[in-house]
Amino acid sequence: MTDQQTNAIPAQSSPPAPGPWADYLAAAQRLDAVRRAASSASGEHQAAASAASQELSVVRTQLAHQQARLGGELGVPLTELQPTQADLDVAAQAVAGGPAAALAALQQARRTADTAEALLSGPAPSRPWRPWARNLLVYGPFAVVVLIVQIALYLVAPPGSVSNLALLCGLSMPLVAFGLGWATIGFVWGGGSESVDRTPIVGAIACLTPVLLTCMGVGLASFFN
Repeated sequence: MTDQQTNAIPAQSSPPAPGPWADYLAAAQRLDAVRRAASSASGEHQAAASAASQELSVVRTQLAHQQARLGGELGVPLTELQPTQADLDVAAQAVAGGPAAALAALQQARRTADTAEALLSGPAPSRPWRPWARNLLVYGPFAVVVLIVQIALYLVAPPGSVSNLALLCGLSMPLVAFGLGWATIGFVWGGGSESVDRTPIVGAIACLTPVLLTCMGVGLASFFN
Protein backbone atom coordinates (compact mmCIF):
# COMPACT_ATOMS: atom_id res chain seq x y z
CA MET A 1 0.00 0.00 0.00
CA THR A 2 2.92 2.38 0.75
CA ASP A 3 4.47 1.70 -2.64
CA GLN A 4 1.14 2.28 -4.30
CA GLN A 5 0.73 5.61 -2.54
CA THR A 6 4.33 6.62 -3.31
CA ASN A 7 4.23 5.63 -6.98
CA ALA A 8 0.75 6.96 -7.60
CA ILE A 9 0.44 9.80 -10.07
CA PRO A 10 -0.35 12.96 -8.10
CA ALA A 11 -3.64 14.58 -8.86
CA GLN A 12 -3.34 17.84 -10.74
CA SER A 13 -4.99 20.92 -9.31
CA SER A 14 -5.98 21.97 -12.80
CA PRO A 15 -5.95 20.05 -16.06
CA PRO A 16 -2.74 20.61 -18.01
CA ALA A 17 -2.76 22.32 -21.30
CA PRO A 18 -3.23 20.07 -24.29
CA GLY A 19 0.01 18.75 -25.62
CA PRO A 20 2.61 16.02 -25.12
CA TRP A 21 2.74 16.55 -21.36
CA ALA A 22 -1.01 16.10 -21.00
CA ASP A 23 -0.90 12.92 -23.08
CA TYR A 24 1.94 11.60 -20.93
CA LEU A 25 0.04 12.27 -17.71
CA ALA A 26 -3.10 10.56 -19.04
CA ALA A 27 -1.14 7.48 -20.10
CA ALA A 28 0.64 7.34 -16.74
CA GLN A 29 -2.66 7.54 -14.88
CA ARG A 30 -4.10 4.71 -16.96
CA LEU A 31 -1.05 2.56 -16.30
CA ASP A 32 -1.30 3.32 -12.58
CA ALA A 33 -4.95 2.23 -12.55
CA VAL A 34 -4.06 -1.01 -14.34
CA ARG A 35 -1.22 -1.65 -11.88
CA ARG A 36 -3.53 -1.09 -8.92
CA ALA A 37 -6.15 -3.46 -10.35
CA ALA A 38 -3.54 -6.14 -11.05
CA SER A 39 -2.11 -5.80 -7.54
CA SER A 40 -5.57 -6.11 -5.98
CA ALA A 41 -6.44 -9.14 -8.12
CA SER A 42 -3.14 -10.78 -7.22
CA GLY A 43 -3.82 -10.26 -3.51
CA GLU A 44 -7.32 -11.70 -3.79
CA HIS A 45 -5.93 -14.63 -5.78
CA GLN A 46 -3.34 -15.42 -3.11
CA ALA A 47 -5.89 -15.07 -0.29
CA ALA A 48 -8.32 -17.42 -2.05
CA ALA A 49 -5.54 -19.93 -2.73
CA SER A 50 -4.46 -19.88 0.93
CA ALA A 51 -8.04 -20.30 2.18
CA ALA A 52 -8.64 -23.12 -0.30
CA SER A 53 -5.52 -24.91 0.92
CA GLN A 54 -6.75 -24.73 4.52
CA GLU A 55 -10.22 -25.96 3.55
CA LEU A 56 -8.68 -28.84 1.61
CA SER A 57 -6.71 -29.94 4.66
CA VAL A 58 -9.82 -29.90 6.85
CA VAL A 59 -11.93 -31.78 4.30
CA ARG A 60 -9.25 -34.43 3.83
CA THR A 61 -9.08 -35.01 7.58
CA GLN A 62 -12.86 -35.34 7.86
CA LEU A 63 -13.10 -37.71 4.92
CA ALA A 64 -10.29 -39.90 6.24
CA HIS A 65 -12.01 -40.17 9.63
CA GLN A 66 -15.38 -40.97 8.07
CA GLN A 67 -13.87 -43.52 5.71
CA ALA A 68 -12.18 -45.30 8.62
CA ARG A 69 -15.43 -45.42 10.58
CA LEU A 70 -17.58 -46.54 7.68
CA GLY A 71 -15.12 -49.24 6.68
CA GLY A 72 -14.23 -50.40 10.18
CA GLU A 73 -17.33 -50.01 12.35
CA LEU A 74 -20.14 -50.25 9.82
CA GLY A 75 -18.51 -52.71 7.43
CA VAL A 76 -18.95 -50.68 4.25
CA PRO A 77 -16.67 -52.02 1.47
CA LEU A 78 -13.80 -49.66 0.72
CA THR A 79 -14.51 -49.92 -2.99
CA GLU A 80 -17.83 -48.16 -2.42
CA LEU A 81 -16.08 -45.30 -0.63
CA GLN A 82 -13.73 -44.50 -3.51
CA PRO A 83 -14.76 -41.71 -5.92
CA THR A 84 -15.96 -42.79 -9.32
CA GLN A 85 -14.85 -41.26 -12.59
CA ALA A 86 -18.06 -39.23 -12.69
CA ASP A 87 -17.27 -37.81 -9.24
CA LEU A 88 -13.77 -36.86 -10.38
CA ASP A 89 -15.15 -35.14 -13.48
CA VAL A 90 -17.61 -33.11 -11.41
CA ALA A 91 -14.85 -32.11 -8.98
CA ALA A 92 -12.54 -31.06 -11.81
CA GLN A 93 -15.29 -28.95 -13.33
CA ALA A 94 -16.03 -27.31 -9.97
CA VAL A 95 -12.44 -26.12 -9.47
CA ALA A 96 -11.83 -25.09 -13.07
CA GLY A 97 -12.65 -21.45 -12.31
CA GLY A 98 -9.53 -20.82 -10.26
CA PRO A 99 -8.85 -20.48 -6.53
CA ALA A 100 -12.14 -18.70 -5.80
CA ALA A 101 -14.17 -21.47 -7.43
CA ALA A 102 -12.06 -24.11 -5.71
CA LEU A 103 -12.63 -22.40 -2.36
CA ALA A 104 -16.40 -22.36 -2.89
CA ALA A 105 -16.40 -26.04 -3.88
CA LEU A 106 -14.31 -27.00 -0.85
CA GLN A 107 -16.58 -25.04 1.48
CA GLN A 108 -19.57 -26.91 0.06
CA ALA A 109 -17.70 -30.19 0.50
CA ARG A 110 -16.94 -29.28 4.11
CA ARG A 111 -20.60 -28.56 4.82
CA THR A 112 -21.52 -31.92 3.31
CA ALA A 113 -18.86 -33.63 5.41
CA ASP A 114 -20.16 -31.89 8.54
CA THR A 115 -23.66 -33.16 7.80
CA ALA A 116 -22.34 -36.68 7.28
CA GLU A 117 -20.36 -36.43 10.52
CA ALA A 118 -23.51 -35.46 12.40
CA LEU A 119 -25.32 -38.48 10.98
CA LEU A 120 -22.46 -40.80 11.87
CA SER A 121 -22.28 -39.41 15.39
CA GLY A 122 -25.90 -40.35 16.03
CA PRO A 123 -27.11 -43.80 17.00
CA ALA A 124 -26.20 -46.51 14.53
CA PRO A 125 -29.13 -47.70 12.43
CA SER A 126 -30.46 -51.08 13.42
CA ARG A 127 -29.69 -53.83 11.00
CA PRO A 128 -32.70 -55.46 9.36
CA TRP A 129 -33.75 -58.86 10.58
CA ARG A 130 -32.94 -61.83 8.45
CA PRO A 131 -36.08 -63.42 7.00
CA TRP A 132 -35.67 -66.74 8.82
CA ALA A 133 -35.16 -65.06 12.20
CA ARG A 134 -38.08 -62.70 11.64
CA ASN A 135 -40.38 -65.52 10.55
CA LEU A 136 -39.30 -67.70 13.46
CA LEU A 137 -40.88 -65.13 15.76
CA VAL A 138 -44.18 -65.92 14.04
CA TYR A 139 -43.92 -69.67 13.56
CA GLY A 140 -42.47 -70.17 17.04
CA PRO A 141 -45.49 -69.01 19.09
CA PHE A 142 -47.85 -71.12 16.97
CA ALA A 143 -45.59 -74.12 17.50
CA VAL A 144 -45.60 -73.50 21.25
CA VAL A 145 -49.41 -73.45 21.21
CA VAL A 146 -49.38 -76.79 19.38
CA LEU A 147 -47.07 -78.26 22.01
CA ILE A 148 -49.21 -76.99 24.89
CA VAL A 149 -52.40 -78.38 23.33
CA GLN A 150 -50.80 -81.76 22.69
CA ILE A 151 -49.52 -81.99 26.27
CA ALA A 152 -52.94 -81.01 27.61
CA LEU A 153 -54.69 -83.61 25.47
CA TYR A 154 -52.23 -86.25 26.57
CA LEU A 155 -52.87 -85.48 30.23
CA VAL A 156 -56.68 -85.46 29.99
CA ALA A 157 -57.15 -88.25 27.45
CA PRO A 158 -58.17 -91.74 28.59
CA PRO A 159 -55.38 -94.33 28.47
CA GLY A 160 -56.72 -96.14 25.43
CA SER A 161 -57.23 -93.09 23.23
CA VAL A 162 -53.76 -91.54 23.52
CA SER A 163 -52.54 -92.98 20.23
CA ASN A 164 -55.62 -91.78 18.33
CA LEU A 165 -55.36 -88.26 19.75
CA ALA A 166 -51.64 -88.17 19.08
CA LEU A 167 -52.23 -89.20 15.47
CA LEU A 168 -55.02 -86.66 15.01
CA CYS A 169 -53.10 -83.76 16.56
CA GLY A 170 -49.83 -84.78 14.97
CA LEU A 171 -51.36 -84.51 11.50
CA SER A 172 -53.68 -81.55 11.82
CA MET A 173 -52.30 -79.09 14.34
CA PRO A 174 -48.85 -78.57 12.75
CA LEU A 175 -50.58 -77.87 9.43
CA VAL A 176 -52.89 -75.37 11.11
CA ALA A 177 -49.96 -73.69 12.87
CA PHE A 178 -47.97 -73.51 9.63
CA GLY A 179 -50.93 -72.03 7.76
CA LEU A 180 -51.57 -69.43 10.44
CA GLY A 181 -47.89 -68.48 10.49
CA TRP A 182 -47.81 -68.24 6.69
CA ALA A 183 -50.86 -65.97 6.67
CA THR A 184 -49.57 -63.82 9.53
CA ILE A 185 -46.24 -63.18 7.82
CA GLY A 186 -47.99 -62.15 4.64
CA PHE A 187 -50.36 -59.88 6.54
CA VAL A 188 -47.64 -58.13 8.56
CA TRP A 189 -44.78 -57.83 6.05
CA GLY A 190 -46.56 -58.31 2.75
CA GLY A 191 -48.42 -55.82 0.63
CA GLY A 192 -45.35 -54.31 -1.02
CA SER A 193 -44.13 -54.53 -4.57
CA GLU A 194 -41.78 -57.39 -3.67
CA SER A 195 -42.96 -60.76 -2.45
CA VAL A 196 -42.21 -61.48 1.20
CA ASP A 197 -39.92 -64.40 2.01
CA ARG A 198 -41.89 -66.76 4.27
CA THR A 199 -39.05 -69.32 4.64
CA PRO A 200 -41.34 -72.39 4.47
CA ILE A 201 -38.57 -74.80 5.52
CA VAL A 202 -38.01 -72.91 8.76
CA GLY A 203 -41.76 -72.80 9.34
CA ALA A 204 -42.18 -76.52 8.71
CA ILE A 205 -39.36 -77.41 11.10
CA ALA A 206 -40.73 -75.09 13.79
CA CYS A 207 -44.28 -76.44 13.49
CA LEU A 208 -43.23 -80.11 13.42
CA THR A 209 -40.93 -79.80 16.42
CA PRO A 210 -43.84 -80.05 18.94
CA VAL A 211 -44.93 -83.31 17.31
CA LEU A 212 -41.46 -84.75 17.68
CA LEU A 213 -41.24 -83.61 21.29
CA THR A 214 -44.65 -85.09 22.07
CA CYS A 215 -43.74 -88.41 20.47
CA MET A 216 -40.51 -88.50 22.44
CA GLY A 217 -42.38 -87.73 25.64
CA VAL A 218 -45.01 -90.41 25.02
CA GLY A 219 -42.32 -92.93 24.16
CA LEU A 220 -40.34 -92.19 27.30
CA ALA A 221 -43.48 -92.36 29.43
CA SER A 222 -44.39 -95.75 27.93
CA PHE A 223 -40.85 -96.99 28.44
CA PHE A 224 -40.76 -96.13 32.13
CA ASN A 225 -44.30 -97.33 32.76
